Amino acid sequence: MAAIQGLRGTGEFTTDFRPRNYRELFTLLEPNGNAPLNALLAMGSSEGTDDPEYKNFRDELPDRKMKVDGAVASTSTTTITIDASDDNKFAIAGSIVVNSETGEVMHVTADTTGTTLTVARNIGATSHQIADNAELFIAGFAAAEGANSPTAISFDAVVSNNYCQIFRTAFQVSNTLQSTYLRTGDKLDEAMTKALKLHMSDIERAMFFGMKHEDASTASQPVRFTGGIINSLTNVVDVSTDFASYGGSNAGQMTEAGFDDLLISSVFKYGSKQKIAFVGETVANQLQQIGKDRWQPTQYEGAYGVNLTQYTTFAGDLMVHLHPQFRQVPGMKTAMIIIDFPYLSYRYLEGRDTQLLENRQAPDADSTKHEYLTECGLEMLQDKVHSYIKNWSTR
Repeated sequence: MAAIQGLRGTGEFTTDFRPRNYRELFTLLEPNGNAPLNALLAMGSSEGTDDPEYKNFRDELPDRKMKVDGAVASTSTTTITIDASDDNKFAIAGSIVVNSETGEVMHVTADTTGTTLTVARNIGATSHQIADNAELFIAGFAAAEGANSPTAISFDAVVSNNYCQIFRTAFQVSNTLQSTYLRTGDKLDEAMTKALKLHMSDIERAMFFGMKHEDASTASQPVRFTGGIINSLTNVVDVSTDFASYGGSNAGQMTEAGFDDLLISSVFKYGSKQKIAFVGETVANQLQQIGKDRWQPTQYEGAYGVNLTQYTTFAGDLMVHLHPQFRQVPGMKTAMIIIDFPYLSYRYLEGRDTQLLENRQAPDADSTKHEYLTECGLEMLQDKVHSYIKNWSTR
């Protein structure tokens, strides 16, 4: 111990005594609101389940379209071969069928059970030749006076399932560390904050990128994986390969006109007229440029810290949010995931929604260990109402 006489000044103290103008408390650098999907699901549909596997029925009106298999040169031929399809069964005796290419109207004279369509040609106009692969569609039904009831027709819903996944995030500090003063503050509190953010980030990423699966190799203790949005969608556009369909002249390019066409023909074809789009920074830049040219972006202050920018189009309203984790996940800067939230739900196993479980350390451990645990999954009520656009790098 050194004895000191006289005035004391700050220059006498080393960094062991003086923090020298840096924050004593820990600061965490994180994406701004790192789980917006979960935040929005919490605002809307959230439901418990009493089984880790849950199911729902998906139903939709059939297109009732048929495709011709082999050209029909004669304008009087009444037997047409069509591709095998379940939609063929809707062409019962009395159905009206229209050739989408020529406009010819035909009247079905016998129930269609296979690939043979039997019709009366030239209803009220001139018959036409029928090209190979011509698309026919059912445009109603016409019955004769006094006729018997037609053949009954119906269609069934499709069963879809998904799983609750067990998410666990533990944190642990020694009791000695917990009793030690640190410039960054209480180490257990710091670990608790970080663990919760990691836990919610894990759930958020699984909701987007998870693959539905149940590993029952250990029969009594299966591991379940919830299916995320990307791996559950059928409405997917890859601009790196399908750029020509959307006005592009090279890989990754989709023009404004191409994007408009995509919104009208696909994105808003089914479901609500207002959808939420999570985008990467490259796509956000494309939308910002489009907004400057033609649209009027409107900022909405959302609950749970989720801010949305509304783009109004003829097809519907697109509520856009730059997803912070898309900055971190490879390949997602050029992605847009469009979600129709009334058709999406957060499912949790009863009694197993997010909770803090304390004192998980061994009985003789000189430490404190807690963990966050959630058993939850994603439920998609319909898949065609959502869209995934990837590799959109330029316009």
